[in-house]
Amino acid sequence: MTTLTDPAPTGSITPAATTDSAPRRRGYGALWASLPRELGYVLLGFPIALVAFVTLVTLFSTGVSLLVVVVGLVIVVASLYTARGFGTFELVRLRWAGRPAIRRPQWDAAAPVGEGPWRAFFAPFVDGHYWLYLLHGMVVAPIVSLFTWTVTVVWASIALGGLTYWIWAIFVPQDSRDTWPVEWLLDRVWPGGSAALALDPLVVEAVAQFVLGAVFLLTLPLITAGFTLMHDGIGRGMLGAWRSEALERQVQHLAASRGAAVQAEDAALRRLERDIHDGPQQRLVRLQMDLAAIERKLDADPEAAKGLLAEARDQARDTLDELRALSRGFAPPLLQDRGLASALESLAARSPVPVELEWMLPTDAALPAAIERNAYFIAAELLTNAAKHSGASAIRLRLAQRDTGATGLWLDLWVTDNGHGGAVARPGHGLAGLDERVRGLGGVLLVDSPAGGPTVIGAHFPFTPVDRVGA
Repeated sequence: MTTLTDPAPTGSITPAATTDSAPRRRGYGALWASLPRELGYVLLGFPIALVAFVTLVTLFSTGVSLLVVVVGLVIVVASLYTARGFGTFELVRLRWAGRPAIRRPQWDAAAPVGEGPWRAFFAPFVDGHYWLYLLHGMVVAPIVSLFTWTVTVVWASIALGGLTYWIWAIFVPQDSRDTWPVEWLLDRVWPGGSAALALDPLVVEAVAQFVLGAVFLLTLPLITAGFTLMHDGIGRGMLGAWRSEALERQVQHLAASRGAAVQAEDAALRRLERDIHDGPQQRLVRLQMDLAAIERKLDADPEAAKGLLAEARDQARDTLDELRALSRGFAPPLLQDRGLASALESLAARSPVPVELEWMLPTDAALPAAIERNAYFIAAELLTNAAKHSGASAIRLRLAQRDTGATGLWLDLWVTDNGHGGAVARPGHGLAGLDERVRGLGGVLLVDSPAGGPTVIGAHFPFTPVDRVGA
């Protein structure tokens, strides 16, 4: 018998987190550790900003001056796309400098798919992010980068020059020098102090320069960290995605989930209607006909009436069994009375193919009733499909709970069989309906069924634990 392979690890399905990472406090030692990256970021900032400024001003001004012809409009659009490239590179540089990642705009939001190439090309005109990127590259970045670059270069120069003054000062001619900064300052604070100390001005100047250089060097990490933080704040405000975009995506996701849930429920109702029509309804019609025949034969042929009564009793029993089977697919009494684990054990026991149930949920797992009902329905459908279509000789049903942190708890339901594979979620078929149901719960359905098997299908959906006592 073909052995079953383990399902994909539960950690492989991780909902995408779109929130920006929160900044954290750093100690003085950590500032020194990040000094090379932040110093490189600040020193390279002005040359890059200068290149961006020249490029964008040239493109944009040329495009505006040629707006009377079509080529000017194209050049303006090109300048917007170029500004997007420089802004994206700035976000990469901030990330390289050690800053938390900034969530980028959703660029395809302004150019819907299927609207034609021209609308997609001119979409930047109605997208505010492009204009913010252009403003950042043409105005904000050159000004801020010039300021931070100048201060950083001066700060680092004073630090290095002061620390090394005692080395190179002896090679500088001092014969024509009449004023010494340290003596001048000392005489202002203590008149006649320099003459009273009778110290060599060069030695005093070297010591003072060394102290000054040490102070500037010790504060250099604070300067570079502060300037990097300044650029990071500007980048988040001008180059990052807006909060309204996250809310809009959430609304779109909820609308899609609601639509999927409505479609799944509609498909389930149509399927229930079809099953009732093809099964219990036909048996009830047959039962009604048998009862009418019994009524006619009751006086004339009692023996024949007894035979028809036996057939009617069998019809009633079969109808009841079919109704019970239909009810098990939605909310069987065992699920409501004893919980999901017992219901799945009963479901596995009734399967025509041997099912190995792996219950990996913690003992204190408190699944909402809606999640238990949907998990049971999905498991029942997957086991039924595997038994009917896969040709498998063994099935594994596994349930586990996963805590993703930011997005809360997720329920992972895996069904693995050793059949011939080839399962595909085609529109209008069973797996497509399950996919709509899972998406309606805010989850995702994964199907891995290569030709020759095995087939691994995973349903993953979030849930919020409930208080069993309060419930």
